[in-house]
Amino acid sequence: MRLSGRKSSSFTRRWTQRPRVVLLTLIGVNVAAFIAQLFLESFQKGFVHDFLGISEAGVQDASVWEFVTAAFVHSGPWHLVCNMFVLYLLGRDVESILGQRHFFLLYIAGALAGELTHLFLMPSTSVLLAASGGVAAVLMAYATILPELEITMLLFFVLPVRLKAKHLAYGAVGLGLFLLVVDRSEMVIHSAYLGGCAAGWVYAHLLGFGRPSVVQRTLHQRKVTAERFRQMDAEQFIAAEVDPLLEKISRAGMRSLSRTERRTLARAREKLAEKV
Repeated sequence: MRLSGRKSSSFTRRWTQRPRVVLLTLIGVNVAAFIAQLFLESFQKGFVHDFLGISEAGVQDASVWEFVTAAFVHSGPWHLVCNMFVLYLLGRDVESILGQRHFFLLYIAGALAGELTHLFLMPSTSVLLAASGGVAAVLMAYATILPELEITMLLFFVLPVRLKAKHLAYGAVGLGLFLLVVDRSEMVIHSAYLGGCAAGWVYAHLLGFGRPSVVQRTLHQRKVTAERFRQMDAEQFIAAEVDPLLEKISRAGMRSLSRTERRTLARAREKLAEKV
């Protein structure tokens, strides 16, 4: 069905969907890594725990490869299936919106942030299988870009559940916080959730998506205020900003001024110096 109702001409370019190269490559790498993981584990029991997952003890032993291997190892088939299902379901739109390069960097940032979160918040002997970090970053970026979009998912692959993207992200963060407190066992997957979600939120905001954060609003307000001060001449600045402060000082003394008000007086000196 054509939206315009007009017939297409020979000069009309057909819309073609971009190939999801990075998304399909990441899924392929995760599946291949899981097959290799099963083979290595059958060859030597505990190989994944000792050499592929990331832990503070391993990093201290200079096992730097764990930052790479941990990002693609899973705890079992269901962990792999759930991760790849969420990655494909949400990653299609995120890759189309952000582009292939940013989508790849988003995934890697989520995996790395998940690993760092584990190293800072979990016991040194706890080993993280960090494949969920990159997926969590994609989920949070999706919820930041399209927060009100409703998603229909199959709970336990049977029960259909319909919820907004932002609520799905809230659930991921809440689950990560809960499991971080109650499950601090020897080998985990959940400690990557929080770091991955944080990376996805930050990355999406850096690209201009989502509502401005408190930090962004504060910086913007400071920029607006600085620009307003810059455009004032000395007389206008003193009348609008300094005179009320002088009255306050005469009533309550110099100590009554806040830091912001003291900075305003410093700007007044700069304005007077410019005038001279």
